[in-house]
Amino acid sequence: MIKQIKETTEYLLEKGFENPEIGIILGTGLGQLINNIEIIKEVSYNHIPNFPTATVEFHKGKLIYGILEGKKIVVMQGRFHLYEGYTLQDVTYPVRIMHRLGIKTLLVSNASGAINLDFKKGELMLIDDHINLQGGSPLAFKGVEELGTRFTDMSAPYDLHINQHLEAIAREHNITLHKGVYASVLGPQLETRAEYRYLRTIGADAVGMSTVPEVIVANHLNLPVSAISVLTDECDPDNLQAVNIEEIIAMAAKAEPVMITLFREVIKKL
Repeated sequence: MIKQIKETTEYLLEKGFENPEIGIILGTGLGQLINNIEIIKEVSYNHIPNFPTATVEFHKGKLIYGILEGKKIVVMQGRFHLYEGYTLQDVTYPVRIMHRLGIKTLLVSNASGAINLDFKKGELMLIDDHINLQGGSPLAFKGVEELGTRFTDMSAPYDLHINQHLEAIAREHNITLHKGVYASVLGPQLETRAEYRYLRTIGADAVGMSTVPEVIVANHLNLPVSAISVLTDECDPDNLQAVNIEEIIAMAAKAEPVMITLFREVIKKL
């Protein structure tokens, strides 16, 4: 993997991806942030050596380099998931590349379902902790110790300093920002009623199919990371409705401007 990381990084440096300070991963239905960026360079994933290719229709599949709030940033417009058939090393490869390019902070977004019935669709949740239910670890491969400490501490996976900034910004802008635990599952099928009850019992406030692998690797790299879930549906097992993916995407897009405000304001402070 070290050879691949070097090859990919050299390609992006040649393309002008120089000294980004902040990396951003945009989740399902969350691509409008791009409209706020002064774009300098952009490259499709399928042109980048050793990069996976986004296969989900609502993930654009571009790596973008530009300026936002006076900071150089690199943005993944679309991420990768295990349910696409990728490995955990594939899914997290871009985090290692952004780190090698020079980012000092990683911001992550996702669309998720609200398990906590006090949370409503269209609201946001700041991830305070997570539960990995994806059945594996992105650090479980031979040679991982060449890239960082094998036994990575996860006692505080989300950066307290950044999270405190985000909570203060939310108060200043009268934004509802819940704080809770995110459960990451394999997918792509949605959960059954019994599974939603189980997730609630073990302490999950929201559920999705991403984010945790990237956060584990960020911690492996000692890279401060913060993540926000856009809550797109309410997962009440006693009143469960059939899921409409188009409605979930529409809800993510509707709530996204508030998330963009949080990200733009916190970037000013980083």
